[in-house]
Amino acid sequence: MTVSTFDPNSPVINITPPALSYFEKNLKAEQAKGEPKIIRLSTKESGCTGYAYVLDMVLDAEASDKIMSFGDVSLAIAGDAVELLRGTEIDMVTEGVNHVIKFNNPNVVAECGCGESFSVA
Repeated sequence: MTVSTFDPNSPVINITPPALSYFEKNLKAEQAKGEPKIIRLSTKESGCTGYAYVLDMVLDAEASDKIMSFGDVSLAIAGDAVELLRGTEIDMVTEGVNHVIKFNNPNVVAECGCGESFSVA
């Protein structure tokens, strides 16, 4: 049996250097079009196990969002998703010839077979 300690001051999200580079590149492309945007991470009810991650580029955060900065990247985390996502690491991995954003969420207790949805305790 393991014991986890809840730390309300711990960072909600961490972003690996490859994922940060990916976000920076995409945000710069949007800014070049004259559309400064931020990344917004939320969840939605989905799939057979409960929730799915949603990553969007938006003009502004919502009032209830928690804003985190990673260099030139601002990340807005939906207020209703903060506890589901606390401690999550966002990574960019290579699968074959594809680059894929992965969420390493320590709160996940089950995932569907295709990896599109997850559930938490």
